[in-house]
Amino acid sequence: MSAVEVYRKTRKTPDLFWNMYVCRPIAAVLVDGVKGTKITPNQITLMAYAVAMAAAALLVFMPGYTGIVVAIAVYQASYVLDCADGMLARWRGIQSTPGHLLDFLMDELKAFAILAATAVRLYLDSGSVLFLLLGLGGLVCLASGIAMTTFERRPEIAPPNPDGKAPAAPRSLVQRLVGVPFAVAKFLIHYPSYILVAALLGRLELYFYPYVAVNALYMLRSLAVVTLKFGR
Repeated sequence: MSAVEVYRKTRKTPDLFWNMYVCRPIAAVLVDGVKGTKITPNQITLMAYAVAMAAAALLVFMPGYTGIVVAIAVYQASYVLDCADGMLARWRGIQSTPGHLLDFLMDELKAFAILAATAVRLYLDSGSVLFLLLGLGGLVCLASGIAMTTFERRPEIAPPNPDGKAPAAPRSLVQRLVGVPFAVAKFLIHYPSYILVAALLGRLELYFYPYVAVNALYMLRSLAVVTLKFGR
């Protein structure tokens, strides 16, 4: 029951379905096993990064359907570790801004690696250079979107909020309807849930095309926000 207690005390609300019912229960077992050791949340963060890099390498170099499934299964393991680092920090009560930023940085690097590896794998399996070109474009969009989001959130840029986070106002019906495609897009770019479906189907392009498209749209949205704010 100890792992159940870890899960109950360290889960995040609200959270994505995939996190709540797939990854965090597994991560709770892991956290229960290491919570009494000297292993730190930051060490688990770095381990998650190393496992994700191994998954990217397997995706490129391990051929066939089995190679795809094994690579993405390893990628799933990296996400379990990604959940475990924050859960261990919350269990010990040692959450920190530097730890959060390290986790975010590793997530960015993992996203770059898996997108690049997917583009190369699709090219190797099909011989089509289009996948390499789309992969390069996707990496530019992904990196640009992240860079502009980081810029917008800098304390020198973001408006001051001395009273802390303001309570969210109730959303109108129109706002909720507009939010539906954003929720779908968030699911498509959230690692590692959707890529697992594509891997099991043996159709990595079902992950690749939506992921590139969503990141391109996000980059354009971020560019529009920056342009409107600084182009006047």
